[in-house]
Amino acid sequence: MAPSPGRLAPEAGRALVFLGVMVAVFLLAYFLPFQALPAGGTRLVNAGREALLMLQDYAQQHVILCLVPALFIAGAISCFVSQASVMKYLGPTANKLLAYTVASVSGTILAVCSCTVLPLFAGIWTRGAGLGPASAFLYSGPAINVLAIILTARVLGWEIGIARAAGAIGFSLVIGLAMHFIYRKEERAKADEAKASGGFVLPEGAVDRPLWKTASYFAAMIGILVFANWAKPATPNVMWEALFAAKWVITGGLLVALTLMLKLWFTRTELKQWVGSTWVFAKQIMPLLFFGVLVSGVLLGRPGQEALVPNRWIEQSVGGNSLWANFFAAVAGALMYFATLTEVPILQGLMGSGMGKGPALALLLAGPALSLPSMLVIRSVVGTQKMLVYVSLVVVLSTVAGLLYGTLG
Repeated sequence: MAPSPGRLAPEAGRALVFLGVMVAVFLLAYFLPFQALPAGGTRLVNAGREALLMLQDYAQQHVILCLVPALFIAGAISCFVSQASVMKYLGPTANKLLAYTVASVSGTILAVCSCTVLPLFAGIWTRGAGLGPASAFLYSGPAINVLAIILTARVLGWEIGIARAAGAIGFSLVIGLAMHFIYRKEERAKADEAKASGGFVLPEGAVDRPLWKTASYFAAMIGILVFANWAKPATPNVMWEALFAAKWVITGGLLVALTLMLKLWFTRTELKQWVGSTWVFAKQIMPLLFFGVLVSGVLLGRPGQEALVPNRWIEQSVGGNSLWANFFAAVAGALMYFATLTEVPILQGLMGSGMGKGPALALLLAGPALSLPSMLVIRSVVGTQKMLVYVSLVVVLSTVAGLLYGTLG
């Protein structure tokens, strides 16, 4: 039986209050002049200043253009992609070769950071994706970033660029297969349940529209996400510079196309469901994300700035190619937050200060795929145990890859 309007009113009121608080926090983080806060005080005071400035950087540079489009894509996956479709390609009963291939190459399409991929991961997980393919997708989204790999090769050298690309693709497959193997009983039970249920149907109220319309709708949203965040090339490149110059024209065209699609192909009920699903993901992800950014800022600070952990400790700990240096680089990279492409100039500075090639690769493989904020959100989606296993796999594999690369190089 449908809830009465009287019962819905308190829920709507709480939602409006929660939205108001989130908007207020975002606006404060975006506009308050944190740069005017005095620097040079005690380490604890500087750490607090760095946390606020890091939150402001995130609010100004990543929320509107990165996180919000990703949340709407996640909401669209939840509403307009049937569970049957997800199960066909990524579910526990799907063809393993197809599932892991699709999941592991997703990062070549989505140039996203470790936090932006989270709503997309939550979207496919809630639609019934298998743990292995979902984990492969979670790693590959930020790690197999074509722009970042090309920039890595141009700035840091083609050897480390190739090593990063090969390591990222291999890691996504290994991590996905390992997560499936570790939780194989749970996955087997999910597969048996899927077979016993006789398949999945479209969500209530959804329309089985032609595949080309659904594909065009998602392609427009992904295009908006990619081109709105297209970065200016660090080194001269005619093609990248041309795309950067036209990024807002392309983004505007895609917005117009998306608006027309929504008006012509979707009902008012579907649009309400889409907004509602997006809101569910926003409530789950954004508070943890902001909290995690603040904690990262307190501990590590922004690139080139010191917080509670002195930069010299990191530089002294990742010189050479010892097991400890590679492990420390992997752990430090896993805790730090890297916006898309920012890991390259950070590594350039660290390598210039004596960081070894092996630890540099370890940080490149662990850093973009993880961060303290993303760990908190992953835990809220799959639970503490699976989050810790996933993080451990990333850190261990990054350490081993860095050690081997440093030895061979």
